[in-house]
Amino acid sequence: MSNINNTKKAALVVAITGSFLAPFMISALNIALPSIQKEFTADAVLLSWIATSYLLATAIFLVPFGKIADIYGQIKIYCLGMIIFTLVSFTSAFAPSIEFLIVLRIFQGIGGSMIFTTGMSFLISVFPQEERGKVLGLNVSAVYIGLSLGPFIGGILTQNFGWRSIFIATAPLGLIVIFLILRFLKFERTETSEQRIDIIGSIIYALTLVAIIYGSSLLPQVSGIILMLCGIPAFIIFVKRQISIPYPVFEIRLFKNNRVFAFSNIAALINYAGTNAVTFLLSLYLQYIKELTPQQAGAILIVQPIIMAVLSPYAGRLSDKREPSLISSLGMSCTALGLFILTFLGPETSNTLIFCALFILGIGFALFSAPNTNAIMSAVEKRYYGIASASVSTMRLLGQMLSMAIATLIISLLIGKNQITPAYYSLFIKSFHLSFIIFTILCAVGVFFSYSRGKVRDN
Repeated sequence: MSNINNTKKAALVVAITGSFLAPFMISALNIALPSIQKEFTADAVLLSWIATSYLLATAIFLVPFGKIADIYGQIKIYCLGMIIFTLVSFTSAFAPSIEFLIVLRIFQGIGGSMIFTTGMSFLISVFPQEERGKVLGLNVSAVYIGLSLGPFIGGILTQNFGWRSIFIATAPLGLIVIFLILRFLKFERTETSEQRIDIIGSIIYALTLVAIIYGSSLLPQVSGIILMLCGIPAFIIFVKRQISIPYPVFEIRLFKNNRVFAFSNIAALINYAGTNAVTFLLSLYLQYIKELTPQQAGAILIVQPIIMAVLSPYAGRLSDKREPSLISSLGMSCTALGLFILTFLGPETSNTLIFCALFILGIGFALFSAPNTNAIMSAVEKRYYGIASASVSTMRLLGQMLSMAIATLIISLLIGKNQITPAYYSLFIKSFHLSFIIFTILCAVGVFFSYSRGKVRDN
């Protein structure tokens, strides 16, 4: 019994630490970007690739590594991913140029994809079904703690020790995780007998994501529109191939034959598409329209992730006792309400109303995320845990990209390439309102998919 408890505790610590590291690194580096730009005298486009290269590499390799993990073992792939992530993090601290740093970020994204696609799957394989929601809630909470602490700790490290210290600081956590895996967790082969990897399908999938994600970053340029349009037929080819071959890299049939799995993933995509740009838009609004300092704006924006981090474990635990679709639908409804409140913000809006909207958004996302993830992972057999976990992460990344693409496109159409100066404040407010109207409608539609998915459990 003690060995089982030690395994469960180690698995929880390993998964939580991995879920904390990646978002912490992303948010901490965002604060350090001006320092990186100053040292390397890089232009804005090249600087943006420090984040984009990581996200793109992560998105491309999520599904293939989900399949590989289902074949060779979740913990084995997770450990390899953590080794890569940790080694590259330490190496990045000594990057001699921004181009070299971007290349390292690509490899870090590959390691991150191995962590993301296996973290949830091996976690729920260790814990019984009646405890899944609880541990998934803790896992989600770790993500938001990483997002919340990243700017704060990253700012302290950058100011006192330089931006390279962020990479050095994450390495010890990675080493601790690797030690715990080797000491307490066993590398076990999974139940599946499907030993083939669809290389061609993986390449098509990668090209599809490159077209969609890179294209979205170029909007509203014609090249961005063309790339995104090219992604549509590529995606259709990928889907048809996955349905027709015996050993697909992604089990599309799960979407076709499993309503709970399909609708839960669609709900996740919609939720992230409706919420990811909130921080981006509010950051601009608070600093330009409300004339707050970055520190003051950050103090307001931190409300949402704190609420998420606090409530997510409770929401996950509740989904172990009640039907996840009801809880996540309530969460999506709260999210839509919070977004709707933001459509009324103007130059004279009080900070109290902004706090209220962020508070409601935090509650909504906490009630949605862990129960929805619980529903997705509970809707598939153990042999598909890797693919299901990869699906959750892919929906998150695509939703985040879609959300930013919508906000960026609207701002570009109304303001153009002009800087946000007092002369354009009224147009920015219009684009702000239009973005949140679209996001509110998206989440209202998301309530339908969340509620209509069906029941995960019979009782």
